[in-house]
Amino acid sequence: MQSPGSKKNPWEDHYTVKARKEHFPARSVFKLQEIQQKVNLIQKGNRVLDLGCSPGSWLMLAATLTGPAGSVVGIDLKPVTVGLPSHVRVFIADMLALPDEISEAIGSQFHVVISDMAPSTTGNKSVDAARSFDLCQAALTTAQNRLLPGGAFVCKIFQGEDSDAFIHRVKSLFNRHRIFKPQSSRKASREIYIIGLNKR
Repeated sequence: MQSPGSKKNPWEDHYTVKARKEHFPARSVFKLQEIQQKVNLIQKGNRVLDLGCSPGSWLMLAATLTGPAGSVVGIDLKPVTVGLPSHVRVFIADMLALPDEISEAIGSQFHVVISDMAPSTTGNKSVDAARSFDLCQAALTTAQNRLLPGGAFVCKIFQGEDSDAFIHRVKSLFNRHRIFKPQSSRKASREIYIIGLNKR
């Protein structure tokens, strides 16, 4: 008989189990892995900026892909508690109100900006989509200001009435773009990933 504390997580699936076996803190690592396989996003020696980086799965994969010759910078409201290599730095901050000293410390000249940011959900689809849109706009502005010419951008957005406007803005800033829903995204999720390649 199971004890009350051993109830199965209703959200657990084979990606959750696989992430645990491979020592990643979240199943979201496989979404970035699929994007990497699709467009060869991150290369050895790259400088990568990870927005909404907690609990750290994307940081860990990005650090492996860049290798020690590269560098990875993460920003999140929540701390990252997993062990990270020396070429990774994490800042605790609000992307919608980034303090000047942290903004300067993060720097620019990045090859890739990635964002898996999501708002705290309210259960109201229109409110949640609007909050997601605000975070996406902040991520894209960050990419516009901190990416090198030719750089790449990946951003999660919840499909809603604002998502088309966001896609149009990505198209205006990058020579190529793709809309991608990883197989590892939950079937019921309204999330998609917008990929911008070769920043103008």
